[in-house]
Amino acid sequence: MFYERDTAHAILDEAYDCSVAFVVDGEPRVLPTLHVRVGDTLYLHGSTGGRFGLAARGDGVRICVSVTLLDGLVFARSQFNHSANYRSLVAMGQARLVTDNAEKEAVLTAMVDKVGPGRAADSRPPTSKELVTTAVLALPLEEVSVRVRAHGAVDDPKDQSLSHWAGVLPLRRVAGPPEPADGVTRPAPLYLPQTPTSPWQTAAPMRGRHVALEPLTPAHVDGLMTALADDEVWQFLPTRRPGSREQMAEQVALAARQQWNGDRVTWAQCDPETGEVMGMTSYHDVDEKAGALGIGHTMLGKRWWRSGVNTEAKLLLLERAFEVLGAGRVFWYTDIRNERSQRAIARLGASRDGLIRRHRLRPDGTWRDTVLFAMTVDEWPAARERLEARLRQGAEGQGIK
Repeated sequence: MFYERDTAHAILDEAYDCSVAFVVDGEPRVLPTLHVRVGDTLYLHGSTGGRFGLAARGDGVRICVSVTLLDGLVFARSQFNHSANYRSLVAMGQARLVTDNAEKEAVLTAMVDKVGPGRAADSRPPTSKELVTTAVLALPLEEVSVRVRAHGAVDDPKDQSLSHWAGVLPLRRVAGPPEPADGVTRPAPLYLPQTPTSPWQTAAPMRGRHVALEPLTPAHVDGLMTALADDEVWQFLPTRRPGSREQMAEQVALAARQQWNGDRVTWAQCDPETGEVMGMTSYHDVDEKAGALGIGHTMLGKRWWRSGVNTEAKLLLLERAFEVLGAGRVFWYTDIRNERSQRAIARLGASRDGLIRRHRLRPDGTWRDTVLFAMTVDEWPAARERLEARLRQGAEGQGIK
């Protein structure tokens, strides 16, 4: 092979899709399709009833495959010299229809594992009927051309003095948070792109005597609907109580999107013995560089108010923040009207640090003034001792040993 083999393989392996050109009845056709490279063969996915699959019957079909990865837009001082940074490949040759079922199954497995390593083992394999209706074409990578541009603007010398901005706007493909299909309750599998791997943005499971904090997933939606079915729980929150399962599911999906963006880390609060969902709570405004984070977005069912659940949940969250993550400051926001919340935060050992006026819009359209509480790492040991004492006193009062 005389083409840039390693570069060509890297382009094919990074790209998920390609364009395939071929001729049918004297007319050109171009189709987008999925592909996978296995060794020095490029395999293409199609339908046995489609033009592509039909054209390949017999001796195969002459095709041209194109793949382009766009890496950036290049702005020059002159319109003529605008360009793009890219990695592209064109492969030509005679593609054969894969008729051996063992080869076809191996290719389809490789294609599924390409979109998520391990996905083939985590999904149902194709049935005999599905195999019959699926066309797989094999193209030997023998006639291949690779082109790459990876530099900035190239302006004519006479244009160098022009004041127009010139440079490169990098482009990259970024995965968003996985969006589960209806009926899916399990968390997204680890072979999918994950949220940032910093422990500051990871909802590590935590467990106490009164509450277990589990990473929030769609499996908690029904439990949240039951536990939080009281308007008083939502009275001072920036959103109204979800009136349907779909609306609660959107609250859970919103938390997942915010965690994906690094803005929030959310747990479900569950009974450590029965698994019953009691509510949810979060880290928010996470700033690893500054060593600070907020605790909030907390909703706990009325059944568990004035119990040890909230105290222990905060103890677990504060322990993780100060002793695992190494935070220097933890803070809380609460509506100025929410005196119950302010008293509860003060009992944790946090100090009232100030008032943020016109901080957030309430669901009724009025502006909320927010009271800011905070606790520093220097204040944490004394606060921890008080919280543990409160939990011991509560346990003794309930006859718990």
